[in-house]
Amino acid sequence: MSGLWLLGGFSVFVGALIGAAGIGGVLLVPFMVYGLGLDIHTAITGAMFGYIFAGLVGALLYARHGSIRWNLAAWLILGAMPASFLGAVTASATSSRILEIAIAMLLVFAGVNALRPSLQGNDSGRTLRPIALVAIGVVTGYGSAMTGTGGPLILVPLLVWLRIPVLTAVGLSQATQFPLAALATSANVVYGSVDFAVGVAIATGLVVGVAVGAKAAHALAPSLMKMIVAWVILGVGLFISTRIAYSFSLFLT
Repeated sequence: MSGLWLLGGFSVFVGALIGAAGIGGVLLVPFMVYGLGLDIHTAITGAMFGYIFAGLVGALLYARHGSIRWNLAAWLILGAMPASFLGAVTASATSSRILEIAIAMLLVFAGVNALRPSLQGNDSGRTLRPIALVAIGVVTGYGSAMTGTGGPLILVPLLVWLRIPVLTAVGLSQATQFPLAALATSANVVYGSVDFAVGVAIATGLVVGVAVGAKAAHALAPSLMKMIVAWVILGVGLFISTRIAYSFSLFLT
């Protein structure tokens, strides 16, 4: 029971990062696996369940501020929904070690990309072709469901790299997260299992945190929030990579 309270409290912190900068959900699975000793599949399915509610609240809050470009979000969701279902099915049959490596790679990728200087210029009206948005949605849906990281981890760095403004990118990630997580969770229920006690603890914390983070995102400089999140994620990614490398060296000896 104490572990669930700890998980709920940590989820508030993660939710604040998701609400403020989009990137942050990736910290949940490492915390549950390395901090609480949960099985990685239990951690992934519980996290995806929590993202359903975090995505719903985040989308409502960002929509209230007019920060979601729904014409772009619709195409992203079209690609992400079926891909997230397939990704969850794949994850249920993938070994824990492979999933750990995938998570570490995503962490380092997201951290490095978020630390890169943003391109200058007026990109407030920048858009992408529908086929490109669907493709991005497919990559986001499959990758996030495979690793339990949530759609924003993959989507936000990709959109920022394509010169979509940070606040717009975060808003799109909030709109995409709810349907993505819902489809992934349905696949987990059918083809795997979901620890709903873990999922509810995560969902409760995430909802509180996302509300706080979304308010901060519209009040503070997005570049500052992105920098803080980037360093946290990069640090965790390097920690997991080091742990995997150490385990591999022990195996070789």
